[in-house]
Amino acid sequence: MDGEYDEFGNFIGKIEESSSEPSSESSEDESEEESEESSGEQGEADMEEVGAGAVVLHEDKKFYPDADEVYGQGTEVIVGEEDTQTIEQPIIAPKVEKHFHTKEKKSKKVGQQASYIQHVMHEPNFMRNVSVIGHLGHGKTGFMDYLLGETGRVCDVRLDEQDRAMSVKATPVSMLLENHKGKNFLFNIMDTPGHVGLADEACASMALSDGVVLVVDVVEGVMMNTEKLMQHALADGLPMVLVLNKIDRLILELKIPPADAYRKMCHVLGEINSLIAAAPLNPAYAAPPRFSPELGNVCFASAKYGYSFTLKSFARIYAEYYGRLDVDRFVARLWGNVYYNKETKKFSKHNTNENEMEPDPLAFCAFILEPLYKMTGSVISEDPKGLQPVLDDLGVKVWRNESKLDAEPLLKLVASRFFGDPSGFTDMVCEHIPTPKAAAAARVPHIYTGDLTTPTAQSMAACSPEGELMVYITKLFSRDDAETFDAYGRVMSGTLYPNTQIRVLGEAYTREDPEDMAVAETQKLWLAQGRHRLEVESAPAGSWVLIEGVDNTILKTATVCATNNDDACVFRPLSFSGTSVVKIAVEPLVPSELPKMIEGLRKVNKTYPLANIKKEESGEHIIIGTGEMHLDCIMHDLRKMYADIEVKVADPVTTFCETVIETSSLKCYAETLNKRNKITMIAEPLEKGLAEAIERRDVSLDMDKKVVRTFFEEKYGWDTLAARSVWAFGPDTSGPNVLLDDTIASETNRKGLLSIKDSVVQGFQWAAREGPLCDEKIRSTKFKLLDATVADEVIHRGSGQIIPTARRVAYSAFLMATPRLLEPVYNVEIITAGEDCLEAVYTIMARRRGHLTYEGGKPGTPLWTLKGYIPIMDSFGLETDIRSHTQGQAFVQSTFDHWQVVPGDPLDKDIVLRPLEPSQPSALARDYMVKTRLRKGMPADVSINKFLDDPMLLELARQDVERGM
Repeated sequence: MDGEYDEFGNFIGKIEESSSEPSSESSEDESEEESEESSGEQGEADMEEVGAGAVVLHEDKKFYPDADEVYGQGTEVIVGEEDTQTIEQPIIAPKVEKHFHTKEKKSKKVGQQASYIQHVMHEPNFMRNVSVIGHLGHGKTGFMDYLLGETGRVCDVRLDEQDRAMSVKATPVSMLLENHKGKNFLFNIMDTPGHVGLADEACASMALSDGVVLVVDVVEGVMMNTEKLMQHALADGLPMVLVLNKIDRLILELKIPPADAYRKMCHVLGEINSLIAAAPLNPAYAAPPRFSPELGNVCFASAKYGYSFTLKSFARIYAEYYGRLDVDRFVARLWGNVYYNKETKKFSKHNTNENEMEPDPLAFCAFILEPLYKMTGSVISEDPKGLQPVLDDLGVKVWRNESKLDAEPLLKLVASRFFGDPSGFTDMVCEHIPTPKAAAAARVPHIYTGDLTTPTAQSMAACSPEGELMVYITKLFSRDDAETFDAYGRVMSGTLYPNTQIRVLGEAYTREDPEDMAVAETQKLWLAQGRHRLEVESAPAGSWVLIEGVDNTILKTATVCATNNDDACVFRPLSFSGTSVVKIAVEPLVPSELPKMIEGLRKVNKTYPLANIKKEESGEHIIIGTGEMHLDCIMHDLRKMYADIEVKVADPVTTFCETVIETSSLKCYAETLNKRNKITMIAEPLEKGLAEAIERRDVSLDMDKKVVRTFFEEKYGWDTLAARSVWAFGPDTSGPNVLLDDTIASETNRKGLLSIKDSVVQGFQWAAREGPLCDEKIRSTKFKLLDATVADEVIHRGSGQIIPTARRVAYSAFLMATPRLLEPVYNVEIITAGEDCLEAVYTIMARRRGHLTYEGGKPGTPLWTLKGYIPIMDSFGLETDIRSHTQGQAFVQSTFDHWQVVPGDPLDKDIVLRPLEPSQPSALARDYMVKTRLRKGMPADVSINKFLDDPMLLELARQDVERGM
């Protein structure tokens, strides 16, 4: 017993096993021994003999092929040790199809057979190319829906247009319309946006058109964008017709009697005609055009209720009803101060009714407005018993179930059956807007930059389908998925076919420098019909067409010609009624998505004609647009359509310009680095209005020299020597700065000077493009070249020596001429619902450095119109501010108008700028310059020493000393 315990009392003896209750430890040991035995037996069983005595163990067995055997040699194999995807993210993401256009809907008018339309395309006498223009909310898109026989803004193709209830992009529609004789005409119509900030779409559309349809709300009359677009059409020499839309508002909203409605229409027509008479005209007009219903160029319409008529079309309704009626003689009495005596049934120029309480009605009121009022009032009154006699008088049949419709659809039904199809509008357009063939001779010199005596230009002037192929591209339309684009243009001559190799010439293409040229192949051709597309086999001269496969090298506009046409030149770039002056900086929220944003910006630049995308030296990506609405549309497309990423946007700012207000205080000169050449120059302000005339292309150095000389002598009082010595405009061929050769022939080596002329011009244009104050464009400045010392050896007067020197001397001459900053100014139009809002508007405008120049009511309406000017820098949020202070009773529209000098001296270093404090008016120029330079990554102050040579610095110091004495 003693041997069974140790010295500490622990049991060390042998434990007797019990058969009835085995211990847990022994059972575990036995199970481990059994598992080892079984694994050993299994291992022996898994051993295999391979080949001659080779044995493969279980762990060396190969159950699956390697990646090299499946995917090939050199395949990189990445083994993920843990799942990097979230539980919400599927292992294989489904394919997402993006759709940004409204789904197609079966249309009544655009479903014509392709073969018949293709046949009409080859008959230019049965074609018309027009743009529908007008102010926002005047019913352009509704009028297009009426022509198509549809409802619900069918011409608003994009989904965001449907959400905004406002057109953002121009929409081309090719449709067949019948005249009163039943003949079909192919109308290529462009429905354009009405917002003044999107006027670039309308300008791009008018470049393809032979005429315009001006749509005006008869209640609101002429508005800001109406005037702007009308002036642009007059400058282009386009024939115009007028549609007085929404005449139903005179009856249902204003509820004025027929005589007052007639006077309201006369007032609107007089307002339009007075603006035309005051606007600058294109030389193509023999006399200022005039709108008048008796001339047949005015159409009355109500797009909402689906009817339109002219005096002649309404007269035909009477002719059909009464039988014998001389339509032309009747039309001559339907407008103007022509009275109708219902008792004697006679017309007269004076009121013949002796009863002053019931004078004779005007003929227009008696025969047009009174039946229209009677029909509208009877339908709106919802009195079936009173309605039927009126319908019988009008000759309109309405079924019993149709008479139970609500007032609005019933009025639309009755009006459509009374007036019929829009044959009056068709007749008006066909009579007053020329065919593509008739308009080509006057249109080609206005848009073509090449020689007009070449076979290419002559075939375009004749609109020949057998001539040289020339297509003018002005728009790029994105597909539904926003991935690819189709080019939209007009075939000026020749015939375009699918699957044909062509040359695409960019805006910078010249025959001397053909770099901006690419060879492409057309794929498919379509006629655009709003939400639909009709594929065609060919597009002859005079037609509008969508082209697939040529968009890769097109930035804004382009010229398409045949590959063997070496004489072709490009069409002129588009001119616009506005200017891009508001800019924002953008960057992706996730830095790794920068390539996506850059690609999206490239697509945005393609689709917005007036958008400007640039990258600053600081690395910022800048978008420049016309205003807040324009930039809002651009950012929507960038975020949702083209980049599909989140983008951060900086606060908006404006572009500035730099100018001078005096002549340079001394003759500035600069020497080249090799000290072999010397250029002397001064700067002074341009004459008032000359910069704008150059930008409008009233004068161009491509014109005959005699014409240029006469222009400067007669209009701006230049002497003959100066008018003959214009070297260049800057910063481009239509830039608002002038470089003059004012050297004296006896004191200058003329041969050497002319040898460096191109380099001096390049240096001048470089300086005009990037001014010395804050790297903005120089404007309204005249640079005079006074003297030049040129090296005799060609190697010493190369462009590398002359261009930087010419730029430096231009900068020094500019800084010595009292430089100033120019800021853009908006022309503002504010429509209010009454006089109660005027005080709030005046207060807000004064707080933002703005002022009002006009205040007046709209005749016949409770609306008030306010017009004024406000610096764009202080205009951001103006519309929201005015709406909040007027309880939504004011509507603001603004567009760029002119440049004005910013108060203060930008180079005055005595001004102290305190952060987070508004600057005083006298310090604004300094404030704007410093902040602009810092934003661009430049030093805060301008270093004059950087541009002046040492002798000039000494001369400046001497002048300062003399002033101090």
